[in-house]
Amino acid sequence: MLKKLERSIPLTLLLIAAGFVAYGYLTSPLKITDFMIFCIFVLGFDLVYGHMGQLSFGHMLYLGAGAYGAALSATYWTPNPFLAIGNGILCATLVGALLGPILVRTSGAAFALLNLAFNQVGHFLVLVPLAPLTAGEDGLSLTFAHYGFANFSNLNFIFFFVLAVLLLIALLILKFDSSPFGLLLKSVKENEVRVRFLGYNTFLYKWITFVFSAAISGLAGALTAINYGYTNPSFIDPTRNVEVIFAALMGGAGRVLGAVLGGTAFMTISNYLARYILRWEMFLGFALLIIAFRFRKGIWGYLREL
Repeated sequence: MLKKLERSIPLTLLLIAAGFVAYGYLTSPLKITDFMIFCIFVLGFDLVYGHMGQLSFGHMLYLGAGAYGAALSATYWTPNPFLAIGNGILCATLVGALLGPILVRTSGAAFALLNLAFNQVGHFLVLVPLAPLTAGEDGLSLTFAHYGFANFSNLNFIFFFVLAVLLLIALLILKFDSSPFGLLLKSVKENEVRVRFLGYNTFLYKWITFVFSAAISGLAGALTAINYGYTNPSFIDPTRNVEVIFAALMGGAGRVLGAVLGGTAFMTISNYLARYILRWEMFLGFALLIIAFRFRKGIWGYLREL
């Protein structure tokens, strides 16, 4: 039944929408908006991890590029939130396009650590050389204009706007999965040498996928800046990469519903468990061990196999 659900794009999108609307009704739209933005970030990361088969330790760089692109646009150019989102996506896409040719030529530990190294460089640039623009450790406070009902200060509007964006990204990735490009990328993940032997330019396919992943991560960063109304170096902090990696592992790599489920589960644990247990991170460690030994395909992968 779950496999049939996963093959039906309308049902998949309906399940995601209904789940978040119900969750927002039970808790608060503000908190669930944050959850959905994180799920967008997990979907972007999973394009590299789940679809391309490469683990990145530096994807916070692209989320941070999107956040600071939106923040600098709103601070020094125009308070238009839609232009801020566009500039955030553009900044992250440019960073991904520039670094992609270097990164996608590597694999394994080299790919993971090079991403981490570039993330460290980006974090340093925000803190020191670009501090006159980014305000360094203090960060930037943001205000955005509103146009009629499009008011990002309104909790209900930003909730449904982010939900629509999440559904759009999920739709794009579902279409991507079933496209010839997506099928070829799965072949590259399984055996790149054979695909290259057939005459395909695997470097180009991996580069395009990496840039697409960076753009989605930048979109999540721009939405984070708008949702919080500020940016600071924590948005590009390399130590936070573990969050998106854990979420992808928890939900199940390579599946849209797995990424959404993992992102929601991680945010639920980190937001609610911390209220009652001081060292809640210990439980995340135990959860990761259980996933590694018992649920290697994540929660969604396990449910599909039942």
